[in-house]
Amino acid sequence: MAQPREPAPGSPEDAEPLHVASRLHAFNRFELKYLVPVEQAAEIRDELAERMDRDRNSPVGGYGVWSLYYDSPQLRFYWEKIEGLKFRRKLRIRHYGDLDGVSDASPVCVEIKQRVNRVTQKRRITLPYGTARQLCDARELVEHSPQERPFVHEVLDLVVRLDLRPTAITGYQREALVGRGSDTGLRVTFDRRIRGRDRDFDFSLATPENRFTIPPHMSVMEIKVNERTPYWITDLAARRNLGLVRVSKYVQSIEAFGLAPRSVFHVNEADCPPPATPLDTRLPAHETPVRAGAQ
Repeated sequence: MAQPREPAPGSPEDAEPLHVASRLHAFNRFELKYLVPVEQAAEIRDELAERMDRDRNSPVGGYGVWSLYYDSPQLRFYWEKIEGLKFRRKLRIRHYGDLDGVSDASPVCVEIKQRVNRVTQKRRITLPYGTARQLCDARELVEHSPQERPFVHEVLDLVVRLDLRPTAITGYQREALVGRGSDTGLRVTFDRRIRGRDRDFDFSLATPENRFTIPPHMSVMEIKVNERTPYWITDLAARRNLGLVRVSKYVQSIEAFGLAPRSVFHVNEADCPPPATPLDTRLPAHETPVRAGAQ
């Protein structure tokens, strides 16, 4: 493929046209995570709804989130998380919504998620799925605007220099609430039916074999803030005896599929007893259950 010509710095072409919306987004935030039973998560969501609004992109019942994670053959990004490095990164392609009908033209986000001390930073660009795979899998420079150039080159540098390759796919159903008034920087998400796979790394596959990587009666609640956590949120967590957890869906997938030993971050099934009345957690025919931590 012929590489796109890049304008010289300072030339008229180097300026982003004012009428063209940038596909590049970046934001910083603090994240607090809790592992809660699905039934309790529904109660918390209803309580929060008294002071928060439903995210306009979050329909009743939530929406699908699917992420294809890249890592080195030695699982560099995984071990950076396990070792608790103050600066660490992950590269992923993320699709929002159901996977039915995904094609090369479907919009996805190529995203670098990094941690700097306690702050989580995300930078991403929206591309057609085929173009995203061209960048991350074929390791080819793709068409981009001058404003997007640093990010695209950073992605290309990472995949080439670290020999990154598709390693795991995670998926879950997410419901999201956003703060109102003085809490506009607040976002709370509830992720359930957390599953994934360690092969068939293509969102467009008709019948992939996905498996639960966290017990299906459990959900991950995340509180995300730009600066401070509202007092009434911490009060709610205290009243409900919620304990912070250091859970990572990517780490959980790596360990659930036996790609690395269990770590202190691993969610053990024995620590999450199922409810007395079993929930209907049946997977579709092409999705099979797996015990958290099973190989």
